[in-house]
Amino acid sequence: MPKQVDHEERRRRIADAVCALIDEQGLEAATLRDVAARAEVSMGAVQRCFRTKEEMLHFAVAHIGRQVTERARARLLAAPAQSPASTVGHLAHELALLQTRYRAQARTWLAFLAAAAVHPALAAGLRTSYAELEALLARLIADATEQSLGPAADHPLWPAPERLDAAREARTLLALADGLTAHVLIGHRTTEEAEQLLHDHLVRLWA
Repeated sequence: MPKQVDHEERRRRIADAVCALIDEQGLEAATLRDVAARAEVSMGAVQRCFRTKEEMLHFAVAHIGRQVTERARARLLAAPAQSPASTVGHLAHELALLQTRYRAQARTWLAFLAAAAVHPALAAGLRTSYAELEALLARLIADATEQSLGPAADHPLWPAPERLDAAREARTLLALADGLTAHVLIGHRTTEEAEQLLHDHLVRLWA
């Protein structure tokens, strides 16, 4: 019988090869030939999975996003009793890619960002990813705000407490996480300093 091929697994394997090459040598290193060699598949196998190099790069960007999201989901499942505010904090730390073991992923993400500045199609894909992350953060921030307000939120005799603009705070938090990724990579901030900055922002958010 002919060997069954898991095409989705092969696409992920190729995406891992793309990310490894970009981390080591930059975006220009992710040629179809070199990606095939790194993934230990044929050129034909790469071309059957992706019609163009651009399509391959788009998938690799989304692949990183899925890995970050899956890590965040696993972290939340490990501690399901967390408050919505804690959930926001954990997600923000995952998005910032501050830990040493995620440094290669952070370098690859920033390489994609730099390339997107001059490649509109790649930029469009990244904008979609950012919009989805902002929407997720906004929902979590709104939930955390409602919990922190408690019964005072709708009580007719108590002063109405100030509500956070969840969409604005989500944009701010995502921009902060992204900026800290770059600052740590170039050595402007240590991992510990970046984590403290992120922690301080989150504390002020709920103050």
